[in-house]
Amino acid sequence: MNRLPTLETDVLIVGGGPAGAAAGFWLAQLGYKPTIVERKHFPREKTCGDGLTPRAVKQLGDMGLADGLTQFHRYDGLRATAHGKALELHWPSHPIYPQHGYVVRRRELDAMVAHNAVKAGAVLLEGHEATAPIVIDGVVCGATVTRKDTDEIFEIRAKYVVVADGANSRFGRALGTSRTKEWPYGTAIRTYWQSPRHAEPWIESALDVKDRNGNSMPGYGWIFPVGDGTINVGVGLLSTFKKFKDVNTTMLLDSYAHMIADDWGINPDTPECKATSGKIPMGGSVGPKVGPGYLVIGDAAGSVNPFNGEGIDYAYETARIAADVLHSAISSGDSKALEQYQILIDEEYGQYFKVARLFARVIGRPVLMRELSRVGIHSRTLMEWVLRIMANLLRPDELGPAEAAYKMAAAIVRLAPNA
Repeated sequence: MNRLPTLETDVLIVGGGPAGAAAGFWLAQLGYKPTIVERKHFPREKTCGDGLTPRAVKQLGDMGLADGLTQFHRYDGLRATAHGKALELHWPSHPIYPQHGYVVRRRELDAMVAHNAVKAGAVLLEGHEATAPIVIDGVVCGATVTRKDTDEIFEIRAKYVVVADGANSRFGRALGTSRTKEWPYGTAIRTYWQSPRHAEPWIESALDVKDRNGNSMPGYGWIFPVGDGTINVGVGLLSTFKKFKDVNTTMLLDSYAHMIADDWGINPDTPECKATSGKIPMGGSVGPKVGPGYLVIGDAAGSVNPFNGEGIDYAYETARIAADVLHSAISSGDSKALEQYQILIDEEYGQYFKVARLFARVIGRPVLMRELSRVGIHSRTLMEWVLRIMANLLRPDELGPAEAAYKMAAAIVRLAPNA
């Protein structure tokens, strides 16, 4: 039997999205020659709100992309709307994170970060799919890869493998990763509309999304001004709602578009493109995140904040943590160093995500969601705290995010204990 052609690399990264590209950058900065395998070609579309919060902006700045971001639409904070009222909330001041965000279409953002990784020294193979892991003596040491335009099949052998192929993570599932079914997950749908308000200094979140019958839904609507003549409009829903699977998200987005049409000057019947949707594992719900010879990062590990569906910043952050752990493993020659990854992830996000999952269960009851939004929209102080907690932006001198979030969730439960 003829052996397949083989390439050698320090670290093989499966997926070139936010997590994979960031891992490639940080590994290259540490002196390694990682290879990123991305099955599509940049630029490519992704279902996303396109909003970068201060946490994401900080990571992009650390990767040397602060100047590159200035070409895109900068915004100052969040406008929360509910029950006919609106509150404009600036991002909080913080010793680490900036006080602004950007709106960048994913087709542009992901290409920028991936090419930045190449500039740092990573190898990027676009239009290539890692179809199966190579496992020798129980240890993952590479992948079988197909070049999609020619169907050429070859192997990439590596000291270690990073799984970063997104929420569906076929490669991760091939290694045995799975989502904890009892934990909440989300679904999101979005598209773009032309709008005269495309350069607003706020992203907007509607806390009282309703279906066509006027029923409250367990999620939120968003409007992110892109600054190029368009706005990104979408809705996100949580699986903790009893009738979650019965919701037609396309119809819900249509209802939301009609609801905002006059305010935002859009024609709800003529979006720029067909809406795209996706399922979102949340709260670190996918595991194991560490195995013999591999680490799982970003959406492939369920690293999405259940409070707000935000995943890009956690993709960048988990990638950076993974790169440091891999550096320890390679430089020491001890593969057991990989076990530190799970420990570091738990220290950084474990309690926070646990409380966020609890909160997702609480607001899965429409009566509670309605009561929360009704109370919150009338209190700027409360909503400022909610923004800090949900965006994971509390300062070190403030209450720990988990403790504060838990108290908030517990207070909501008390509001309507029998709902």
